[in-house]
Amino acid sequence: MTTFDLLADLPVEIEDYTLEGLKAEVSSGFERLSTVVHLRGAGQEGIGEDVVYDGVDQTAMQEAGPVHDLKGRYTLADFCTLIDSLDLFPVEPQRDVSRLYRRWTFQSAALDLALRQAGRPLHEVLGREPQPVTFVVSLRLGDPPSLDPLTRRLERYPTLRFKLDPTSSWDPELIAALVATNAVDSVDFKSFYRGTVVDQATDPALYRRVIDAFPHAWIEDPDIDDAEAAAVLSEHHDRITWDAPIHSIADIEALPFAPRMVNIKPSRIGTLPDLCATYDYCAERGIGAYGGGQFELGPGRGQAQYLASMFHPDTPNDLAPAGYNVNDPADGLPSSPLPVAADPTGFRWGESAT
Repeated sequence: MTTFDLLADLPVEIEDYTLEGLKAEVSSGFERLSTVVHLRGAGQEGIGEDVVYDGVDQTAMQEAGPVHDLKGRYTLADFCTLIDSLDLFPVEPQRDVSRLYRRWTFQSAALDLALRQAGRPLHEVLGREPQPVTFVVSLRLGDPPSLDPLTRRLERYPTLRFKLDPTSSWDPELIAALVATNAVDSVDFKSFYRGTVVDQATDPALYRRVIDAFPHAWIEDPDIDDAEAAAVLSEHHDRITWDAPIHSIADIEALPFAPRMVNIKPSRIGTLPDLCATYDYCAERGIGAYGGGQFELGPGRGQAQYLASMFHPDTPNDLAPAGYNVNDPADGLPSSPLPVAADPTGFRWGESAT
């Protein structure tokens, strides 16, 4: 039986839904907007978070309001099929991948609602025991780059581990200071980003400096189409991981060489059936996985942590508690690994404690 087979026949009754807008300044230097979808039915509520990056798409959704007629009784599989058939954007989205993010929003909310109506937690239905979740903090060092964002966090949380975004402005002195912290688990070259605040052009000299300085760090999303960069990376394939290009099993199969590890973002896969199939595919082939966040401001981060606790708890999950995303994290944040915080019912992590 596949993972999704365990969920497909769950009944879910939907009466209506509402939208809740969230907003925050985050550490990559932009104002993050997200939208929480609240599906309601049979005296229960299910929640999911829309993590579409472009603020104009979030605003358009919130201004349009709950325009879709979702009322009815479904199996979870049938509801997922319905969502896949709808155009969830009142205007054309800025990026095609945003359609996947929004499908996940409604399907994750329906999963939460179905489980809450059944009075059961996700891990029980899947027959998996959640485990404490290892996490890293994803961080950029500014422009011009400075060690300060990292050291400010280490002063309060000396055991933190990091995933950093190297840029061409990293000089040898900065790299040496980073090495001295012994706190870097992975480096993200972001070669697949275009037209965003995190773009980084292919820079083979940067690749060499960083890869040599951090010989045990995972190397995420390098450019291997560039001949000079590929030559730098040729002896390091066993520690290359992939994130931005992974939206499906087909994307994993299309990689230039079989990966040891991939970043599985639930919202980037887009649908609940496809996410479950991706977990199954990786497990069957011995491909490691880790989870990734998308600057969630609401329940989406906890839901991704919940999935990590069942499918890949011990890998460098880019799923630090949201409090680490602000420029000056407060005292008292949880340290890694996160203790198990699955709610007694539904698809929620830590909700009962808030």
